Amino acid sequence: MRSIKAKELSAEGFKAYGNYFDMVHPEGNHLGAFYPDHVLMPVSGQMPIGFSALASAKPEKMIITAAEYHNTTPEGILALDDDIVLHVAPPSTTPVPHLTEAFIVPRGTMVVLKTGVWHLAPLPIHNEVVHVLITLPERIYFNDCTVVDYKEEEYFEITLA
Repeated sequence: MRSIKAKELSAEGFKAYGNYFDMVHPEGNHLGAFYPDHVLMPVSGQMPIGFSALASAKPEKMIITAAEYHNTTPEGILALDDDIVLHVAPPSTTPVPHLTEAFIVPRGTMVVLKTGVWHLAPLPIHNEVVHVLITLPERIYFNDCTVVDYKEEEYFEITLA
């Protein structure tokens, strides 16, 4: 089974997949204590954004057997109470598990994945469960969420060291 090492989140390393901003330790343009518009998530028309809770359990090993993507929207991910590992692969017409990269995203950092980026639930690094705020247009998980199970020979393990 292939193994990939989760790497530190950086603007350069992550730019192909989206953008991010540390909400707990904000820097940059601000109006007093308010740091506006550092992460944008465009949606079409009058579609409301849903704010959903995800409780993601820590597996014994980070073995990835599937991925998903959204064809019409970005996705926002904010880990609330632990650092997470997030695996991503570039948009494509078919799954590309061999192109997957993994990033360590610090707690409190808002990540917005670009439309079409392959991913699945983030995984906690320290806690048994991490609580994550997911932002997607309302009901997009029912009408624009393609989940693909990988073939066994495409499975891979994410390591931290």
